[in-house]
Amino acid sequence: MTETIKPSLRPTNPSFSSGPCAKRPGWSSAILEDAFVGRSHRAKEGKRLLKLAIDETRALLGLPDDFRLAIVPGSDTGAFEMALWSMLGARGVDILAWESFGKGWVTDVVQQLRLEDVRVLESGYGALPDLSKVDFKRDVIFTWNGTTSGVRVPNSDWIAADREGLTFIDATSAIFAQPIDWAKADVVTYSWQKVLGGEAAHGVIILSPRAVARLESHTPAWPLPKLFRLMKKGKLDEAVFKGETINTPSMLCVADYLDALAWAKNVGGLSGLMARANANANVIHTWIERTPWVENLAFDPATRSNTSICLRITDPVVAHASLEAQASFVKEIVALLEKEKVAYDIAYYRDAPPGLRIWAGATVETADLEILLPWLEWAFANALVRHEASGQ
Repeated sequence: MTETIKPSLRPTNPSFSSGPCAKRPGWSSAILEDAFVGRSHRAKEGKRLLKLAIDETRALLGLPDDFRLAIVPGSDTGAFEMALWSMLGARGVDILAWESFGKGWVTDVVQQLRLEDVRVLESGYGALPDLSKVDFKRDVIFTWNGTTSGVRVPNSDWIAADREGLTFIDATSAIFAQPIDWAKADVVTYSWQKVLGGEAAHGVIILSPRAVARLESHTPAWPLPKLFRLMKKGKLDEAVFKGETINTPSMLCVADYLDALAWAKNVGGLSGLMARANANANVIHTWIERTPWVENLAFDPATRSNTSICLRITDPVVAHASLEAQASFVKEIVALLEKEKVAYDIAYYRDAPPGLRIWAGATVETADLEILLPWLEWAFANALVRHEASGQ
C-alpha cells in the first residue's frame, strides 16, 4: 500500500479525548476571570453559586421535582462508589459488565464490599449481556453507555417499571447525550468532565425518592468514609443537595461548569445537546460503513454509542497480527495524528481491544470530525506502509 497525500485542512479543535472531553466551542480561560476564588465556598456567594449549578442542572435535565441532585467529590467514580457503599446490602445484586468501568463496579461489590448474593452478567467488548436475564427483584448496577467499548443500552424498555430493587446507573458518558428514562432510574451519576466538557474532579449524584427511602431505611454493614456520608441523624442530609458540599469544591471548576451549562442552554438545551452528539456520531458511523479497514467495535447498531465511538481495525495485515503488534500499529496512527496536531488522545482504553476511540459528544464540532476523517485514512495508510516495511 502506498502512502496517501496528506490532507491540508486541520480541525479547529483537535481534542477528541473521551475524558476529559473537549471544552465547549469558543471556550477560553477568560470565562474564569470572575470566578469566586480565595473565598470560602460556605460564604453566601459560594453557596449561591453551588446551588445555582444544582438548579441549572436540574432544569437542563428536566429532573422530576422529587429527585435530589448533589455535587460530590471524586468525579463519577466517587459519586458511584458513594451510592454503592451507602445503599447496597439490603437485597441481592445483579451487575452488568461489558467494559472496563462496569467490571470495576464488579470489583467494588465482590472484592471490597464482599456481598454474598451477587450475580455478574458479563459479556465481552462489543456486545451487551443478555438483558432479559436481569432480575429486578434485586438491585441492578450498570453503565448506561460503556465509555471504553462504545456499547450502550438501546433504551429503558428492559427495565421493569414495577421493580423491587434499585437501579444504579453510571451515566457519565451518556448524560446530556442520550435520553435517560427517569421513571426507570433510581441512582444516576456522572462527572463534569464528559459530555459538557467541564473540569474534572467533581461528580454529580442524582437520587429518586426510592433511593432516598433506601438510604433512610438501610444501614450498611460496613463503616462509611466521611466522603460517602449522605445521612445526618438518620435522615437524608438535605443541605448537601442544596450546595453545601461534603468537602471543599473548586470554585474555578464551578465557574467553568456554570459556563458549560449556559452554553448548553444556548444550543437548544437537552434536545440540542443530543442532536449535536447524534450528528457527530452519524458522521463517524457513515464513514465507517464506507471504509474497508475499520469497523465499529459495537456489533449491534442499536447499541452503538453516540459519544464514545470505539473502532477496531479489520485490515487483514493488522487484524491477523498479535495483540502486541496491533497495539503498536494503533500507537503509530495516534502518534502520527498527534504530531500533526489534528487529533489528541484517540487511542483505545488500556483494557479494551486495540483500536481507536473518538469522542463525538456535544462539545465537538461536526465540521471538525468531517475534517478528521481524511487524516485517519492518511495516518492508517502511512502506518501500514511502515508496518509492512518492518516485516511485523
